Amino acid sequence: MKFNTKTIHGGQKHEPSTGSVMPPIFQTSTYAQSSPGVHKGYEYSRAANPTRTALENAFASIENGTHGFAFASGLSAIDCVLRLLNPGDEVIAGDDLYGGSYRMFTRLFQKYGLKFHFVDMDNVDNVTNQITDNTKLIWLETPTNPLMKIADIGAIATQVKSINNNILVAVDNTFATPYLQKPLDLGADIVMHSATKYLGGHSDLVMGALMVKNEKLAEELHFIQFAGGAVAGPMDSFLALRGVKTLHIRMQRHCENGKAIAEYLAHHPKVGHVYYPGFKSHPNHEVAKKQMSDFGGMVSFRLKDVSKAAAFKFLESTKVFTLAESLGGVESLVNHPVTMTHASIPEPERLKIGITDSLIRLSVGIEDIDDLISDLERALL
Repeated sequence: MKFNTKTIHGGQKHEPSTGSVMPPIFQTSTYAQSSPGVHKGYEYSRAANPTRTALENAFASIENGTHGFAFASGLSAIDCVLRLLNPGDEVIAGDDLYGGSYRMFTRLFQKYGLKFHFVDMDNVDNVTNQITDNTKLIWLETPTNPLMKIADIGAIATQVKSINNNILVAVDNTFATPYLQKPLDLGADIVMHSATKYLGGHSDLVMGALMVKNEKLAEELHFIQFAGGAVAGPMDSFLALRGVKTLHIRMQRHCENGKAIAEYLAHHPKVGHVYYPGFKSHPNHEVAKKQMSDFGGMVSFRLKDVSKAAAFKFLESTKVFTLAESLGGVESLVNHPVTMTHASIPEPERLKIGITDSLIRLSVGIEDIDDLISDLERALL
């Protein structure tokens, strides 16, 4: 199947007892057994639920994987990956990460004996130079949140595997979605999504996803998912599956609107810099063009007036863009990383990579582009 067909039919089958086209919401915790241990494939919904199974099959399909896993949140999906590791193991991660990922790495798992190195992944050597005998995981986020940096997934995976084939390469593919890039095809071992965002697409659920195509790795992740218990519920699974079925058509409009907004901002006299990988001036544009089919709907920019007051004036003035956490929904959102998504990162670390008071992040939705530009124009007066 081509991707646009996969989002609707990939990994799916009609519900056998009724022929229901959409999998029903199996709102049940347990399942009848005809004899102890003899059942129809389901025994307890923490282990598996038919609605979640349908969603996990769809997750696997759209990332060209063999196994998908749905979690209660994006962070619980990351938590599952880190539980593959043992005290003393080391992780190399990008220096521009979602604040929640950074918080989990440094404030939760570091005290359990994992060691984290944060490097600029623009240069593959920055990654390989940090590899030691204890390195067990490379954590990529591309495009990054919020500075829209691009890591070369294929080059990093190839170089890392040539040094030690047992090091896992995991990619947070939330910003790009499998519509734009497929990390498993580029050599990654694990793909992670905050399915709260584009995969769900309607700002009405919280969920995480992992996709893999290695049987042994899938077994390990499933055991951690089952034993840890941070699974997605049937109602959220139903909603996320509905979202996946329109991912391709939504992403087309996100990309169109994102490009138009980036170009508008780049020519505005009050805007100092625009972070958008679709621009030829973006330092990672050629890598983005190589591994992504388009450049997405996420745009960050910096005001020329670097004061927090100027940023707040803008943030409080939009009407179509809603000031809110999160991203990837059909509606446009505006975010101030310093005080919102990245507030948990210490100020010296934020400033070191360029997350300053004047930085604003846009999740460009699928509204009419004229309304979106008019909204920004009013807010920038």
